[in-house]
Amino acid sequence: MLKNIDEAQLITFYDKFVAPWSIKIIAALLIFFIGHLVAKMIARLIGKVLGRTKLDVILVEFIQSLVNALLLVFVVVAALDQLGVNTNSVIAVLGAAGLAIGLALQGSLQNFAAGFMLLIFRPFKGGDFVEAAGTAGVIDKIGIFSTTMHTGDNKQVIIPNGTIYSSNIINYSARGTRRIDMVFSIGYSDDIRLARDVIAKVISADARVLPEPEPLIAVGELGASSVNFYVRPWVKSDDFWPVRFDLTEKIKLAFDENGISIPFPQMDIHWNKPGE
Repeated sequence: MLKNIDEAQLITFYDKFVAPWSIKIIAALLIFFIGHLVAKMIARLIGKVLGRTKLDVILVEFIQSLVNALLLVFVVVAALDQLGVNTNSVIAVLGAAGLAIGLALQGSLQNFAAGFMLLIFRPFKGGDFVEAAGTAGVIDKIGIFSTTMHTGDNKQVIIPNGTIYSSNIINYSARGTRRIDMVFSIGYSDDIRLARDVIAKVISADARVLPEPEPLIAVGELGASSVNFYVRPWVKSDDFWPVRFDLTEKIKLAFDENGISIPFPQMDIHWNKPGE
């Protein structure tokens, strides 16, 4: 009699608990594993589609990872729902956790959003010489949270993307040509026409100076102790500094050869003796 009761209880226990829960667990595991594979496939497909566009590789990989993570969250919620877990509570907990994490990582999220915008709008790219956030250098890498560049003296600088995106960005490499702005001073007793011809001759002798737009050579200012020439030739962006350095040296030497002076700042002092 006891044996029959035990068997009856076991059958009842099996029917009420073991069999239903076994089915739920197996279904939940199938949902998880199949959903995980589908999420990966969708993420890879999106990555391939975006890879054919002009988007940065870093941004494509990030979007692919983000899509995979979001889909995986839905898969986990669906699996828990199959087990009978109150998914509304789970979603509420995830939302609260996300809010707490967002508040704790507010600065990082700002840098992340700025990095996303930099990768989308591309105000600069790797290899460009830029000035941003008070630093000038060549861009090495644009990351999700920060940008790495190196300065002219080969120092590595890592700048948070939020700082870059909230400041003015000057991209010296964005255009193929640049104008060199220089000022050369001569004395009031020197021949202005001769000085202009000397400057023009030096500039025309440099093949790196572009004929168009035509270089500007003009008397820009009558200073306190000098006549100042504004000299503005155009060059390719890569030639900017070499041409600037060379022209500065060659024009100084040409002035010396032609007896044109570069005056020092002067001040005339008139002294009257008492009683005069």
